Amino acid sequence: MDTFMTIRAYGDNVDEALKSAEEKIKYLESIFSVTIDESDIYKINNSHGSTVEIFPETAEILGEAVKMCEKTDGALDITLYPVLSAWGFTADEFRVPASSEIAGLLEYVDYSEVSVDGQSVTVPEGFQLDFGAIAKGYTSDEIADDLRENGVKSAVINLGGNIRTLGKKPDGSLWKIAVRDPFDTSNDLCVLETGEISVVTSGNYERYFEGDDGQRYWHILDPSDGFPADSGLVSVTVIGESGLYCDALSTALFVMGKDKAVEFWRKNQDFDMILVTDLHEIIYTSGIENSFENLTEMSAEVIDSD
Repeated sequence: MDTFMTIRAYGDNVDEALKSAEEKIKYLESIFSVTIDESDIYKINNSHGSTVEIFPETAEILGEAVKMCEKTDGALDITLYPVLSAWGFTADEFRVPASSEIAGLLEYVDYSEVSVDGQSVTVPEGFQLDFGAIAKGYTSDEIADDLRENGVKSAVINLGGNIRTLGKKPDGSLWKIAVRDPFDTSNDLCVLETGEISVVTSGNYERYFEGDDGQRYWHILDPSDGFPADSGLVSVTVIGESGLYCDALSTALFVMGKDKAVEFWRKNQDFDMILVTDLHEIIYTSGIENSFENLTEMSAEVIDSD
């Protein structure tokens, strides 16, 4: 999953619980990775149109991923891997591909071409999958369940900034979760005071490179044109019950931009969000109004469901 992970757990069976969690993370990495030869995703990406039998966990996350692609009208697309590779984000060999190259690769980007039947999956020749926008969220949910089954009632799971809490603090008080300032990553944008929740942030400051033209190119691509999503947003944080849901939405809402993201929230209202625009504005939803503390000089506007 290409990130630094930490888990803090409290309880009587912590050592065994953390060992189990570590094993679960390694197992999921082994079947979700795009680079491990024996992983499900590697096999799918090199299937040349043939049907591949996959593990139950892969079938589960793939089914949920396709649903999120549909729900976001393709703002999230798990078949974007060929374009990500062309930009060099998958191997840290960055380059700016020609428009003609991207146009050719976009012919292999369409989540609706993914066929899942139980534990069998088929994608057309040339199509490739990537769980980069959902794997950490799914894993955080799995780890939370695993810790709970091992008797842990209080924990913080941090998978590269993808936060999942379990219960409350050992003393019964609420957790305080900081969100990074996209304009000054050494400082925090805000603090959220919350109980058991998932908090996932996507931003253009997380993984990027500067081209020979002096422009910054970030890893969140717009599936509609194959270029870094230039939506007017620099950071999107999604707060909700499901890590996978929040992970998928943080990417999709970034691609949508402010107006469509607000429209999507008003239509669904099963999550909260914090948007930061390139004009140094903070917009956050009314569901977290009482738990949100702005730590910056930026203006912060609350939006409601009307």
